[in-house]
Amino acid sequence: MRYLFALVITVLATTSAALPAATPQLMSIAVLRQAPVPPPWETLLTRPAEDLGFAGARLAIRDNQTTGRFLQQEFTLTEASVRAGEDPLPAFDKLVADGAGFVVLDLPADSLLRIADAAKGRDLVLFNAGANDDRLRGRECRANLLHIAPSRAMLTDALAQYLMSKKWRNWLLIVGQQTGDAEYAQAVRNSAKKFGARIVAQKPWTFSPDSRTSAQAEVPLLTQGISYDIAVIADETGEFGDLVMYRTWDARPTAGTQGLVPTSFDPAHELWGASQLESRFMRQSARPMLALDYQMWQAVAALGEAATRTRSVDPSTIGQYLRNPDFQFAAFKGVPLTFRAWDGQLRQPVLLAHGTAIVSVSPQSGYLHQRTPLDTLGADEPDSDCPLAKGGRR
Repeated sequence: MRYLFALVITVLATTSAALPAATPQLMSIAVLRQAPVPPPWETLLTRPAEDLGFAGARLAIRDNQTTGRFLQQEFTLTEASVRAGEDPLPAFDKLVADGAGFVVLDLPADSLLRIADAAKGRDLVLFNAGANDDRLRGRECRANLLHIAPSRAMLTDALAQYLMSKKWRNWLLIVGQQTGDAEYAQAVRNSAKKFGARIVAQKPWTFSPDSRTSAQAEVPLLTQGISYDIAVIADETGEFGDLVMYRTWDARPTAGTQGLVPTSFDPAHELWGASQLESRFMRQSARPMLALDYQMWQAVAALGEAATRTRSVDPSTIGQYLRNPDFQFAAFKGVPLTFRAWDGQLRQPVLLAHGTAIVSVSPQSGYLHQRTPLDTLGADEPDSDCPLAKGGRR
């Protein structure tokens, strides 16, 4: 029997060697990132890793290669970065000219729109992995741009659902002076209206960046004389949000961009096999996986899943399939993730993280939807002002 088995293996090996090797299908994926200008209040603790985002894409490429090996599919990754303030369009054009049919982007909203418009009519699949601007999914949506990063509306809706489940209905909103802070604050106001919370007061943060030395006196004065359940902070660049915690006049929790933070991913996430993903990431990159790493990983993993299911690496085929209601992929969130047809946004649960713990995951229990509870986060189809939701084209 042992001799017969060895003979069969020898014959199969000889036959395989005699057959011409099949040419693998090649999927060329590129990642283009523009890091923001470091704010003056950045510290060693808050300074981002140089491979932020890229490291997540690298891990996903390895995952794709493992599966693709059995299907005669090969995946390559090209990385490019541009300096803050630099026009990313030439770098994008070079990536495409070099053969990339799939490009994952971490760029400011205006740059994303320029690239999406320049790519219109071309056989490309574009992902927004970093920008959470609601307008990209709304009035300025583009048909050729899929969104991995949660929108601000998704993040603040996730937070609002949890606060309402705790019956913390009265919010003090503290808003910074940076560009994104006003947009985050507007998303907070929209979420409060959507879920029945009340913003009892809104306070602007008008102190200078060196207020870290005087916050002990300034924060109590800012929050004195207001009756509220929780302080919601809009400080996307981290200028002051951490200074508010434990310094308010009354003993109140904080949430928003600091405190209890809604996010796509956090190193404390361990459910649904996420610890296995993070262990592999740690071995690769010698640091924890952060939200942008995860979002880049999601984009490349979605491409790998689509290539496996369609047996194709053609951008047109993959792009259509990603938008198909039948497409879904697993991403350590407990439910399959899919893309919304009306604005290209990836549906996904949102983690509510604080320090080294995940406090909760939204959508919260009891928030129902005729399609999926995930559509209670962010703009639903009837409420979307994206022209694509109304049958328009862009």
